[in-house]
Amino acid sequence: MTRRQELLLGLLGAAGAFGICEVVARAGIVRRSYLPPASEVLARAARLAGDPGFLDGIGVTLRAWALGLGLACVIAVPLGLLLGAVPVVEAAVRAVIELLRPLPSVALIPLVSLLLGSGTRTEVTLIAYASLWPVLFNTVYGLGETDPLARDTLRAFGFGRLAVLLRVELPATAPFIAAGVRISAAVALILAVATEILSGFGQGLGIFIAQAQTETDGTRDVLAGVVWAGALGLVINGLLVGAERRLFAWAQEPGPEAGTSQRSRP
Repeated sequence: MTRRQELLLGLLGAAGAFGICEVVARAGIVRRSYLPPASEVLARAARLAGDPGFLDGIGVTLRAWALGLGLACVIAVPLGLLLGAVPVVEAAVRAVIELLRPLPSVALIPLVSLLLGSGTRTEVTLIAYASLWPVLFNTVYGLGETDPLARDTLRAFGFGRLAVLLRVELPATAPFIAAGVRISAAVALILAVATEILSGFGQGLGIFIAQAQTETDGTRDVLAGVVWAGALGLVINGLLVGAERRLFAWAQEPGPEAGTSQRSRP
């Protein structure tokens, strides 16, 4: 399936979902106070693009998202390389990692707020905590998938451990790290909006949603904010996927056509 076909199918799926919501709301199957027509929600979302205060809130959310995701990468990549390269260290901290990893970040909001106070520091800390794990585990896994022949060849020519890491292991692990960053980017955006919704004050996309749900007939604004959150996630994921395809085209798996042509040979 080509990228154009994937895009077309995605647009058809989105149009079908919005069409169903429109019909359900217009037909009165669900009260409009619970589910406004999709056309009204989209119109409200489009009008928000001209609201400077709303756009400032989007900027606040994206800034916290970027800071948290960046902090997670700064911690996770070196730590993942260390754990993947030194099995003794990995075995020593495995129990701690398995203890911390299942903890939901949203459940930590009261504790982190108590320690750091409400604001950007709490939001960035929670985002970094949630975004840490995909990058960390992808880095460890990618390091384990490095070609041992390439490592042994450099060692045979007298290259040290650091040179092998920089010349062979890190480039081979880079596509795995990029995939982990892409997964963490979605997690970070979810945590950014969720933290703002639960905090209930300040500025940001989550704050807009939280304040809208307290207003009379505010469901339309809530859904418009959700549309913006989804659109941001879609754009971020699209940019990261495009960057992966450009930077790591050599790491892409061969398509089914190649495998078919090879199997069809006598």
